[in-house]
Amino acid sequence: MTEMKEIHIIGGGMAGTEAAWQVMQQGIPVVLHEMRPVRKTDVHQTDGLAEMVCSNSFRSDDYENNAVGLLHEEMRRCNSLIMAAAQENSVPAGSALAVDRLGLSKTVQERLEANPLFTMVREEVAQIPPEDWDNVIIATGPLTSDALAQSILEMTGENELAFFDAIAPIIYKDSINFDKAWYQSRYDKGDTADYINLPLNKDQYETLIDDLIDQEKYDYKDWEKNTPYFDGCMPIEVMAERGRETLRFGPMKPVGLTNPHSDEAPYAVLQLRQDNKLGTLYNMVGFQTKMKYGAQTETFRKIPGLEEAKFARLGGLHRNTFINSPNLLDSNLRLKMQPRLRFAGQISGVEGYVESAAMGLMAGRFAAAERLGTEISPPPMTTAFGALIHYITGGQIPGVGDRKHFQPMNVNFGIMPVLEGKKMKRKDRKPAKSQRALEALAHWLDETRLKSD
Repeated sequence: MTEMKEIHIIGGGMAGTEAAWQVMQQGIPVVLHEMRPVRKTDVHQTDGLAEMVCSNSFRSDDYENNAVGLLHEEMRRCNSLIMAAAQENSVPAGSALAVDRLGLSKTVQERLEANPLFTMVREEVAQIPPEDWDNVIIATGPLTSDALAQSILEMTGENELAFFDAIAPIIYKDSINFDKAWYQSRYDKGDTADYINLPLNKDQYETLIDDLIDQEKYDYKDWEKNTPYFDGCMPIEVMAERGRETLRFGPMKPVGLTNPHSDEAPYAVLQLRQDNKLGTLYNMVGFQTKMKYGAQTETFRKIPGLEEAKFARLGGLHRNTFINSPNLLDSNLRLKMQPRLRFAGQISGVEGYVESAAMGLMAGRFAAAERLGTEISPPPMTTAFGALIHYITGGQIPGVGDRKHFQPMNVNFGIMPVLEGKKMKRKDRKPAKSQRALEALAHWLDETRLKSD
């Protein structure tokens, strides 16, 4: 029997590890190239695979009413490693799926390394791989090394596209004052009171807004000055600058919460989400920031309950790089000019941990099918998988937008086709789209069945 040739995967993040898992489920060997710790990044804390750096949340797990929850469910039905590891390392977060970061990374790495088909090489791949790597997935993420990014740009001839992501601070739970804070999920969703809530009255909120606007921020380098922010990871101070009430109608909205310490309804509420399995660390929800470290501690310790807060990590800022996928990739995520190369994850033009892993899952399946001598079509656009692939390879929401203004996208129901047939109430539309998606995915899996299905 002829030995199966390996598939090379560059990058050990969400997309790369999920792609590796999917390939190996088909009996195909994988060589995973990860540059850490040989070459470090500005934001990673460890050299573990699938490390989460911006947040510990995979967002909503409600597959009937939320598009990211639907994507969770579609991934589970495709034997996703990331979803299985997330479930094993979940921490309380109401209707959301949040995880212990270190636990998730450990589980993913152990599962991969336990497979005899898996080889990991700790090295930086600094240029387009050689021709004898005939089946490659590039999943280097938002922190692609400068050398590899430059090599890709020289090959494709495309202008560089980039934006900024900001990171939220993490607080030690035992430094929070629970004479002012309380546990509760908004509208009491979830099985338990999963969030720590910190109430602000009007004066305290106004002081916070003043501080966010006035405090010293990190300066941009010359090459960074025209780089936009991704709206899904907007720094808290940028939101404050857009309007003094923006936060009250965003991450600090006070609705659905009742302060047991006071009869006075809070004017605004900061929520903290559990960040590790032990429950010792909590993430400031929506408080991504580019303020300098001293300014962060000075500002955030004015929030009631955080007067003595100790920070396990302060917020930060990093630059994200992605390709102009609508011009460069086909529907199998292959580079049109060099089909032996596939792109997956954030470098391909999706945004978010879940979306990155989902595109890794798809790239892994496409690459495995090709190695087995066949080709599978992408899932239909009515699925969350298919809608994302169509977005990044077609560059537009159906009937809206164009390739000239391509920007990374989170999964959402708006990139999925409208429902046909009879009219229905607004509250019924999302569940109907989800049901349609899961039925379409089941049909697609039957048609494109691989060994692991």
